[in-house]
Formats: sequence, C-alpha cells, structure tokens
Amino acid sequence: MSEQPALTNEEASWQYATGFANEHSSEALPGALPIGQFSPQQLPYGLYAEKFSATAFTVARRDSRRCWFYRIRPSVGRGPNQPYVHATWHTAPLSQPASPDPLRWSPLALPTHPTDFIDGLVTLAASGSNALHTGIAVHLYLANCSMGDRYLLNADGELLLVPQQGRLLIATECGRLAVAPGEMAIIPRGLKFSVALPDGPSRGYVCENYGASFRLPERGVLGSDGLANDRDFLAPTAWFEDRAARGELITKFDGGLWRCELAHSPLDVVAWVGNAAPLKYDLARFNTINTVSFDHPDPSLFTVLTSPSDSPGVANADFVIFPPRWLVAEHTFRPPWFHRNVMSELMGLVHGQYDARHSGFEPGGASLHNGHVPHGPEAAVHAAAATQALTPRYLADTLAFMFESRYLLRPSAQALRRAELQVDYAQSWAGLEGHFRP
Repeated sequence: MSEQPALTNEEASWQYATGFANEHSSEALPGALPIGQFSPQQLPYGLYAEKFSATAFTVARRDSRRCWFYRIRPSVGRGPNQPYVHATWHTAPLSQPASPDPLRWSPLALPTHPTDFIDGLVTLAASGSNALHTGIAVHLYLANCSMGDRYLLNADGELLLVPQQGRLLIATECGRLAVAPGEMAIIPRGLKFSVALPDGPSRGYVCENYGASFRLPERGVLGSDGLANDRDFLAPTAWFEDRAARGELITKFDGGLWRCELAHSPLDVVAWVGNAAPLKYDLARFNTINTVSFDHPDPSLFTVLTSPSDSPGVANADFVIFPPRWLVAEHTFRPPWFHRNVMSELMGLVHGQYDARHSGFEPGGASLHNGHVPHGPEAAVHAAAATQALTPRYLADTLAFMFESRYLLRPSAQALRRAELQVDYAQSWAGLEGHFRP
C-alpha cells in the first residue's frame, strides 16, 4: 500500500492510500487486520468483523466493490428509526414535469441560521428512480456549521461531492478525507460519515447516483494513459473513534429520511480491507486531451468518471470537467458549438469563467439543458470567437463541470420557485441575428 506524507497542523492524521478500484488494507492499531482470512473465530483487540458490500455478491470480479470492517461494535442494534422531515432534499422520481426551456440559477444564498451539511441540501433536479437504481439527483449543499455528533448514511445512492466554497473534512467509517474546492470526493452507497466545515460557510454540488457505481471510463484509442489515472484517487487510512456520546444517525432509505439515536460514535472501524472505500481526487491531476489540428472535440473527451447503464456507451451518469487547458485548433470556432444532445446536462462552475459564457453563469450557480434542448455559446461569445485571431490561447482561471445522464432530469418544484432562477436566461442568445447572404 502506497501512502502520501502526513499533512500538517490540525490535519496531521489525514494520510491516504492510493488507487481507484484497487483493493487496499489499512489498520489504525498494529495487528488489528487479520491475515490469511477475513473472519477468524476470534479477532485481535476483541473487534467484530462486518462485511460492507457496495455491489451484489455475484457481479463480475472487475465490478465487485466490498470492504471488510474490523470494528469496536457492529452496526446492528441501533434504532428505533423515526421519520425525519427535510423540506429541500428530494428523491427521484420527481412529479414536477420538465419543460423544454433551458434553465439557469445564480448561486444559491448561504443560510443565515445554523445549518449543517444534511439540512443544507437543496435538490435542483433528478432523473430515473432510486428504487429501481437508475438515474441521479443533483443537489447543492449550503452549510455554515459542522455536523458534530450527527452522521449520515445514504442507502439510496452513492454521493459525488464537488466543493465550490470552503473545505470539507469528511470523517467516514474508513477514515478521514480533507476535500477542498478544485477536488472531488466519492462516498459509497451505505457508508456512514460526518462533515465538518473548517472554513465556515460552505457551498458545493452533490451528485446522488442511484445507478452503477462511478468508475474510470475506458480510454479506447487513447491508449494506456491520459484523462484520470487510478493512482491519483486517494483512499483514507484507518482512523477510529471509541467515544460514548449521544448522537444521531440520519438514514436516507427508499427516498425518505429517518433518524435514530446513537449512544456511541459509529465511526469505530479500527482496520479495513477492500475496494469500497471513500475516495478523493484532485481535478488538477486530470490529463486533458484536446485537438492539435482542427474542430472542437466532443465534451465526452473530458470524462473523469462514468456510471454505466445497461446500454453500452450510454451512461447512467458521467462526471465531465472543463479545466485549464490550451486552445490551439486551426480554422475552428473554438468555444463549444451549438448543439442538441440526446443526453441531459446539468453544469456547475467551481471558479473562474466558462468559455461559452461571459455573464450569468457564476461560481456556485448551475444550468440545466435536458435532452434535445438547444444550447451553446451566448451571442457575445459567438461574436468574439467568430472574429478572434486563432493564436494559441491558454484558459487559466476556469473549472466548470457537467453531470450528464441518459435520463431526463426533472427540476424540483422548489428549484423552479427559487429567486435565483434566471427567468431571462434564454435572452443570452437574443443577439444571434441571421447573416445569410445568398
């Protein structure tokens, strides 16, 4: 197992094992991890063995995701659960019908009253069905305080987190992850975790993936290198709490939220082995591939992770980024072309400016273009790009991304009522006049 150097100051214990789907092993106490078998009759330190499965037992070996936990107390015995009311976190299928209009939101306002990661989740749109394990939901988190003795378990979907403002310190059953803007994290379906906010008020994006787990896309004709590399995905080393304290576990199950009281911290895994661990990834390590001749390539070339569907080549969800990169295409309109895509696209912006937008698309904001809804560069961008000198140009201050899905993304009713919804978004194309001269 390869490890990176320890971090400093208050984060001194945040160390990582590398790899995306590789099997890792980690122990917080020497000898806590059994060797040669997963569940011997008696475990070191009086621990319990517990198997955590993120996929079915019988999937192909290449797709299997599971961890063995060696913990102070097993997860059974909690409860009873009571319904937990959440006004802004919703689950597919949503009843609000989607319209063929393009949609865009300004950054949602941060809360003024104490709000943690759980209570600060706001659903923008969702597709598919959590019960049928298809589709995704896209949320924003708007928080200003840490979760403390609250913990979250999402049995409906895997979570992909993209911070936009403020770091997240995520304590999980496998260990702890520090995730900053410009990075992303994955929390497997069913894993318990808690989020602290070291920088105060924080905002970011969440993709709740109901379908197959995210994985690296195949590179095809690109060959063995490029795009995201397995070695740059970091899993935490084992870390545990043996702490008796009254707490609360919020469980998302069958689209609803439930709460139960805890007498001890559920983050008491002393050792673990497997490949269903949480991960983080620095998006600056993405090796962008672009044209060196002509034409603007399809955005699928910027895919970091994919959640495949039962139709080869048609994703349940893709996570695509548009990072700093060189533009060198000759005889080419360089921004994204106008298009109508069979896939649905929900975009966000972490920092800087997206090259197809000069105004209205701000860091922390979002846009939604469902399948076959026409979109593309705004009028001012088109006018500038059609006449600019085609010298090599480096896009420096930019990091946009896209959650793309084969399924229609229905906006939530509350998202359509938000004051941040830009009702004049379509006017950004108003200046595209006809120039046809036969």
